[in-house]
Amino acid sequence: QLQVVESGGGSVQPGGSLRLACTASGGYIFRINVMGWYRRAPGKERELVATITRSGSEIIYGDSVKGRFTISRDNTINTAYLQMTGLKPDDTAVYYCSADIIGTGYSRDTYWGRGTQVTVSS
Repeated sequence: QLQVVESGGGSVQPGGSLRLACTASGGYIFRINVMGWYRRAPGKERELVATITRSGSEIIYGDSVKGRFTISRDNTINTAYLQMTGLKPDDTAVYYCSADIIGTGYSRDTYWGRGTQVTVSS
């Protein structure tokens, strides 16, 4: 069964860095179109962090992370990455990955991971 799994979360001090990974697996994958990262902090709504098209030619960042976070992907292993630098306490949240996957029979669905916790604290 197709699934998307995030990894790489953890605790870091302000100003530190973390790299998140998101891998799609578990079933037939014909193609993955847009992959993205979102986050939800306690008491807040889900927020766009970054999205990337299959070719990498179109990337969108949320305003709060521009210049600090970088999204990338490796289509050969169905994985997207989020390099986070200059982390701030406001970046504390559960980070979720999404993947727009075309699978068996050319069916298309958006899959979400269960999330990985990022905590920025001194």
